[in-house]
Amino acid sequence: MGCYRNSRAWSSQGEGSAWSAQSCGRMNWKLGEIAAMVLGFMIFWPLGLAILLAKIWQRQSGAERDLFAFVQEKAGRFEESLRPCKARSGFSGWRSSGNSAFDEWRESELSRLEEERRKLAEAEREFADHIEQLRRARDREEFESFMRTRKGGAGA
Repeated sequence: MGCYRNSRAWSSQGEGSAWSAQSCGRMNWKLGEIAAMVLGFMIFWPLGLAILLAKIWQRQSGAERDLFAFVQEKAGRFEESLRPCKARSGFSGWRSSGNSAFDEWRESELSRLEEERRKLAEAEREFADHIEQLRRARDREEFESFMRTRKGGAGA
């Protein structure tokens, strides 16, 4: 059976009235993919362009599933390729410079900065607690003042 670009073939998957276009090298767009691309172009044109390029990439790789599953699989593979970088000890992303003295100094400076960051975050929490206590005390004082004036006005 030959492949004709504009022909339609009867679906042999048991659905009596279903016609499906043959995919002889052309892109098979699903309604959700078209809608996403059109909305992408309308909202922010690089987004629509990215969807179009992903669809072309999907066609060239010969993937049969929909675009969203294809992109999700590729993103998962990219994330898996980054795992060895994240698994390194110390600050993720830093490589050895080749100079052990510099690497030791860098690690000590990073740990010192991390300790300073932790102290600063703790001081910030303490200050927020202090401000909250002051607000509660002021609210309590204002409420007690209100109650005193209310009792004083009611008794007169």
